[in-house]
Amino acid sequence: MRRFAQVADELGLRDIPMQGDWLDQFSSVLQSRLPRPLSDHFPVSLEGGGLRRGPSPFRFENMWLKVEGFQDMIRRWWWEIEVRGSASYRLATKLKEIKQKLKGWNKEVFGNLGCNKAAALQQVEFWDRVESERILSMEETELKNEAKVNYQKWVLLEETHWRQLSREIWLREGDRNTGYFHRIANANRRNNYLDRIKIDGVSLTEEQEVRDGVTNAYQKLLSKEAGWQADIGRLCLDQISQQDAENLESPFSEEEVHSALLEMNGDKAPGPDGFTVAFWQSCWGFVKEEILAMFKEFHEQKTFLKSLNNTFLVLIPKKVLANRLKKVIGKVVSPAQNAFVMGRQILDASLIANEFLMKVLQKMGFGQKWLGWMWRCISTARFSVLVNEVPAGFFPSTKGLRQGDPLSPYLFVMGMEVLGILLRRAVEGGFLSGCSIREGGERALNISHLFFADDTIIFCEANKDHLSHLSWVLFWFEAASGLKINLSKSEIIPVGEVDDIEELAAEVGCRVDLCHPSTWAYL
Repeated sequence: MRRFAQVADELGLRDIPMQGDWLDQFSSVLQSRLPRPLSDHFPVSLEGGGLRRGPSPFRFENMWLKVEGFQDMIRRWWWEIEVRGSASYRLATKLKEIKQKLKGWNKEVFGNLGCNKAAALQQVEFWDRVESERILSMEETELKNEAKVNYQKWVLLEETHWRQLSREIWLREGDRNTGYFHRIANANRRNNYLDRIKIDGVSLTEEQEVRDGVTNAYQKLLSKEAGWQADIGRLCLDQISQQDAENLESPFSEEEVHSALLEMNGDKAPGPDGFTVAFWQSCWGFVKEEILAMFKEFHEQKTFLKSLNNTFLVLIPKKVLANRLKKVIGKVVSPAQNAFVMGRQILDASLIANEFLMKVLQKMGFGQKWLGWMWRCISTARFSVLVNEVPAGFFPSTKGLRQGDPLSPYLFVMGMEVLGILLRRAVEGGFLSGCSIREGGERALNISHLFFADDTIIFCEANKDHLSHLSWVLFWFEAASGLKINLSKSEIIPVGEVDDIEELAAEVGCRVDLCHPSTWAYL
């Protein structure tokens, strides 16, 4: 190989990039490294049989919205379905029936996307061959142009399909990145594939065992463990005014609901029901009556059908509530969290207890109706885990803010206010010292902590007593909220020369970062 590379360099040869979809024919190939009990080389296993898959769940394809007459068909189906009952029940029932109709339409009418595109291309090639042999008549020229338009239609639909699967939402439609979207989607599928897992030292390789193991792990993760729970009743949190509380509970308007819906990303991954936000955005004209009726029901009864919390539809009221909440969030969140940027999502699902959040909201002065809405939004959530593209399990949770939920970042920062108060009280009591910053002749500013969404920096003096007190504060916050500090991702960073830094890090239980040179340390 070295000689080959040398010859290639001497001759100035260059590797010409290959174009085409030949590599896409092997999108399901898996490569894995095997153990090396004797050799000094790792053997590599190449499996070409493809990924194991069960039945795929229903997914609404946003490309269907570009098909001529599709929305008229959905409108007709929607109006033909007659259901009696509550607003949320009518919506859930109509969605269920629309899903079944779409499955049949996709199979019998729309057909296979790749086959339709190939057939359209054959028509274009046919007329190109005819034109190369003789001059086309007026009628034949029109047929050729129609064939080109038809082919372009299928190309656009294919791009929309792979763009939705790739989740690359930062590229615009029309950029002609079908091949790129295709490769990203296939790469995501391979990266997310689980052929085996290890639980308590035991390797599981059977498909059903892997599925059950992942489901049980998430169900345990999202359930609150029984045990002592710290009480936050004596903590004093900032409160919103009575007028703010009343404004939050005012009736929902059509303009407010529609505006919140349009702010949402239509290409987000669908919920367990399979429908995307783009479906509701495009069909607003004829579904709004049922949606507004659901909002009225939610406003008056503080509830909606539990099954709707498993759909993207429930994100619409959550988005409306989040838009209202962000108007008052600055009145209950301290300056230590001023790095929180509107619209920034928490990076991971934070395992914060539902009851803890309700206590925090109550102490912040939110009204009973608002508390009822929040409880309904977070306590009725049920989770289904997608393992190798197959949904597994369907279980409730007692803790956990969901990534992508419009309410999650606001509820999270309000919950973190409790940790901020605990740290400030520890500083006031002399158990922690914080960091004093002075600029010119101005009064010194003491900073004990800074919160950046789901990242936290805590300043304290580099001595064992202070770090021991910090450990107790973090333990108390964990007992109150259910949020556990991930010490494996935490670091203690000494500022300047600090003696026995390894011993101090052991007191907290995290590692040391020696990349930063002070007699203070921050975690």
